[in-house]
Amino acid sequence: MTFDKSISVAPMMAWTDRHCRYLHRLYSPAILLFTEMVTTGALLRGGQWHQLDYSAEEHPIVLQLGGNDPADLARCAAEAARRGFDEINLNVGCPSDRVQQGTFGACLMLTPKIVAQCVSAMRAACDIPISVKCRLGVDDQDSDPLLQAFIDEVADGGCERFYIHARKAILGGLSPAQNRSVPPLQPERVARLKRNRPNLNVVINGGITDPTTAEDYLTWADGVMIGRAAYHNPDLLRTLHQRFVDPTFNPSTQSIVLAYRTYISEQLQMGIRLSAMSKHLLHACSGMPGARRFRQILSDSKRLKENNIGLIDEAIDHIYARAA
Repeated sequence: MTFDKSISVAPMMAWTDRHCRYLHRLYSPAILLFTEMVTTGALLRGGQWHQLDYSAEEHPIVLQLGGNDPADLARCAAEAARRGFDEINLNVGCPSDRVQQGTFGACLMLTPKIVAQCVSAMRAACDIPISVKCRLGVDDQDSDPLLQAFIDEVADGGCERFYIHARKAILGGLSPAQNRSVPPLQPERVARLKRNRPNLNVVINGGITDPTTAEDYLTWADGVMIGRAAYHNPDLLRTLHQRFVDPTFNPSTQSIVLAYRTYISEQLQMGIRLSAMSKHLLHACSGMPGARRFRQILSDSKRLKENNIGLIDEAIDHIYARAA
């Protein structure tokens, strides 16, 4: 098929940091990468602007913001645009208690007017696309009419793309992890939304773990968003790139791992902790002979504290000496 739709890696807290994104970019030069959710409070009041750091190689890259104040979001959007992000995404899907206490994330689905105001303010503050990531609904507020009303109002505010996790969020009684599995997936509802609003750009998220499922969704959706499968099986990103973008793209796992090893070495010289980078490599050799020992070496907490690239070399040598 000719690739004219988007494939993206979902924003995942504690996972899709800049080191993870650098590694994922090695598996695909084109897939859209998201930051972890960055809150406006952390930036504007906490001064944690380092959370917006990224490598030039990560493009195309989306900044996901968490917040509910249009003025604060506008200020952050303007700075994100100045720093060269390709898109800004507003989180309207996270169900965690901490996010609920800040009155943003999934609970914002109950106040579409505020979401529309936030989107409008960000659009006025910068000239890059503004998108929203949301759920099907919240608790018992999850009917198709309510979803369409939410989408319509936010679209009127200037939202250019909707990433929809095909589950509702349950804000009371379920952890974020349970919210990724207990509410049933309902991709047919996302498909109905797209049929009813064909002019909208709709990307489906949730339960996409293989190329066949992605291809099925791409027959009607404008894109697919891959979540934890991209982290636990990063080779999926290479497979998706081959199937939908460039069939000639075929770097070996060894070349990817060695390229990331070079990146780690450079970052160590800049004072970055080895443990912050090595953890993303744990699943790179899954299924290969010696993969278990590879993970054990990379997980040696005592040696990780030494910040010595030799740990990475030992893990790599273990895999590829066996394969030789």
